Amino acid sequence: MAKSSKVEQKRKASYHIDFIYCAAQTMTLPLLHFVPGNSFPSGTYNSMLTGLQDRYTVQALPIHAHNPDFPVSDGWQALVDELKQTLCARYTKPVILVGHSMGGILSLMLARERPDLVRCIVLLDSPVVRGWRALLLQIAKRLRFDLRFSPAHLSQRRRDAWPDAGAAYEHYVSKPLFAIWPEAVLRDYVEHGITPLPDGEGVTLRFSRDIETAVYRTLPHHIGGLVQHPFPVPVGFVGGASSLECRMAGLDGVRRLVGRHFTIIPGGHLFPMETPAAAAEAIHAMIEDLLDADQVAGTG
Repeated sequence: MAKSSKVEQKRKASYHIDFIYCAAQTMTLPLLHFVPGNSFPSGTYNSMLTGLQDRYTVQALPIHAHNPDFPVSDGWQALVDELKQTLCARYTKPVILVGHSMGGILSLMLARERPDLVRCIVLLDSPVVRGWRALLLQIAKRLRFDLRFSPAHLSQRRRDAWPDAGAAYEHYVSKPLFAIWPEAVLRDYVEHGITPLPDGEGVTLRFSRDIETAVYRTLPHHIGGLVQHPFPVPVGFVGGASSLECRMAGLDGVRRLVGRHFTIIPGGHLFPMETPAAAAEAIHAMIEDLLDADQVAGTG
């Protein structure tokens, strides 16, 4: 069997493993379901999620977009269905959704479709593309120019194999994007983001770079229409002050959606990894604000 097919066979064998990353063990706290960004297993966010465990029961699928029952397609509807199935199977009451980047957009799409499953949403640097930017995205995908202007042109060439986990760590720590992460966060990324190749041939990325690229190339261009007021659940936004992704996508759509529930903290698009403690505090403050505002609105 060729090496590449053995890798895919190993990945597929793990897709249906039903386990949940838990940062807290008690179900008496408010339920918080975390949805990670593209290319990052949930365990990468361990430091941030641990900072929430005294206040919430935090759960997440270990990895998104890899279940063959929910293949990546244009507009991400199958990924929304994956999230919906997860919430319906795991919980008996609405949950707080916190989503980073892709995870935030999936959370919005899910809440528009099934608001009964969601108490509130906190978007972590998830830009809402609307207006002329959404039109350009749609045209670029149709003409297949999107590869030039999205992270897909980088992800399709991303290195995805090393002799061992130590070599993978040294590779990432030498990259400026990852070097600014606290050591514990980067080690979590390697621990949860690397998986052994068959026959002791080294290690590879757990999050397939082909799937990562497919996610980037199928970005929803219809989000602007989905988030028209009134949105069925409270939504807040926490963004990175130096986020290139939000600058490129624009924040007008987000501001129209969240109103005063808008916070910027130091860091870039990956601020949940760069400053996990600050991210956890900002998330908690936003959740409290959203739920307080919703309670007031419900009693007004």
